[in-house]
Amino acid sequence: MDVHLVPIMLTLGVSAVYSGSHSLRYYYTTVSDRAFGLPEFSIVGYVDDTQILRYNSDNQRAEPATQWMKQKEGPEYWEKETQIAKGTEPAFKYNVKIAMDRFNQTSGTHSFQRMYGCELRDDGSIRGYEQFGYDGREFIALDTERWVYVPSVREAQITEQKWNSPEVNAPERNKNYLQNLCIEWLKKYLSYGQAELERRVHPHVRISDHQSDDATELRCQAYGFYPREIDVKWVKNGRDDVHSEAAKEILPNPDGSYQLRVTAEITPSEGDSYACHVEHSSLNEKLIVVWPGPNKDGNNMGIIIAIAVVAVVVIAAVVGFVIYKKRNGKAYTKTASSDTASNESAVCVKA
Repeated sequence: MDVHLVPIMLTLGVSAVYSGSHSLRYYYTTVSDRAFGLPEFSIVGYVDDTQILRYNSDNQRAEPATQWMKQKEGPEYWEKETQIAKGTEPAFKYNVKIAMDRFNQTSGTHSFQRMYGCELRDDGSIRGYEQFGYDGREFIALDTERWVYVPSVREAQITEQKWNSPEVNAPERNKNYLQNLCIEWLKKYLSYGQAELERRVHPHVRISDHQSDDATELRCQAYGFYPREIDVKWVKNGRDDVHSEAAKEILPNPDGSYQLRVTAEITPSEGDSYACHVEHSSLNEKLIVVWPGPNKDGNNMGIIIAIAVVAVVVIAAVVGFVIYKKRNGKAYTKTASSDTASNESAVCVKA
């Protein structure tokens, strides 16, 4: 797979003070057929958890997904984003066919995805990343410490060899975008939507339990919070973390806030105490919700105790999604120019 690299351009002089950690991410998705009603090709862009851009092969237009992006960027910007997407689309449609061939598949619905972007952390440090996935499993990813592509499956070894070769040198060609240009675009977008992106909404916390013959399941639900990053855990006797077997999945609410439920199975002994500890960037102090045991009607009412111990440390934005890409083809590089669109960083691959 050769890479079709379009490094981006643009150094933006945006000066502002940002609190917390922020990220800019783009997702490209190709499907082999429309069995589930999905467009054959789509792009979405996010700042933090807010979608800012969308494009798909049905409407063939890059469009703003927030009012502040629509207000701040004019027709020329959206036309450039549209042309980038249209230019990338044929290669990515072909990518999924090549991937099917690599995996010896001749039919069925398959997906090929790519995710790339950057983070600006609250301590001023930065991080770039790029991952590719096939059918929901990681395919190949860019190691941004050694700046080489690392395959996750045997079928990606051809891609690894070509992208890391001196002729293509894909890691180096993406490095400038991920370390510099992406961060500058992120700062620009943060200045556009600062009021929305940097809002802080504190979590509501409630605990309950479910009794069985030999154990008790404790449940702690935090809901209505923003931004997404949060730390919720059960603690025994004020010092020992209680392991939770259940996955801690943060789910979105229709109003743009988030919710999370953390469960833990315990066998209470006399003298033991349990509490749910919650840390979030909207809070000046940690919240501790004590589990007092079931009352007469079998329900627990959480007692929220504010412990003025440590100011909350904002948790760095997470990027752990399996996504996209693989392919073969001619590699070409656009010359950097000061007016190129913000997501034109990409590896565009043709067989």
